[in-house]
Amino acid sequence: MSDLEKFWHNESIFVPDLIKIAISHYQFETIHPFLDGNGRIGRLLITLYLSDFLEQHRGNYYDALTSVRSTSDLAHWVKFFLTAVIETAENGKQTFQAILVLRNELESKMVTLGKRAENARALLVALYGKPVVSVNDVSTLLGLTHKAANGLVGQFVELGMLEEITGFQRNRMYVFRRYLTLFG
Repeated sequence: MSDLEKFWHNESIFVPDLIKIAISHYQFETIHPFLDGNGRIGRLLITLYLSDFLEQHRGNYYDALTSVRSTSDLAHWVKFFLTAVIETAENGKQTFQAILVLRNELESKMVTLGKRAENARALLVALYGKPVVSVNDVSTLLGLTHKAANGLVGQFVELGMLEEITGFQRNRMYVFRRYLTLFG
């Protein structure tokens, strides 16, 4: 661990950040300093969200780590890691573009809401941060009466922007499913 920390703070050599992260992850996984949780902590060292890629390619991930241990071929590991970064970034870009398309589509529906359009836009923005809400949540988020929040949620349901998920008559919860499905 001491050598790994020295590598992180060694300013006398230049290593591009992504290469440094790849080497750090490999080294941490090789050191294996904990009885449990090494993989989770090792992924925390990667400031990028690569867990999905690593899970989907688990066999190749372990093979790449093992290959370095057995052949000292660090380049193979770095190539695998950079492929993970590229694919994750591409997926993130595609998701972001899909969010923009969805946002534009839904914002165009706001025109049909007349005097509720301003609150509808505010609710839409809030749904990106909290995609599962109740009428009480909407009331609190937007400072609306329960009746006004209920009416706005009802219009979102009619427009296909929210979907009721409890089946209850009271204390219903609504999901912004079209948004959530963009994340797989």
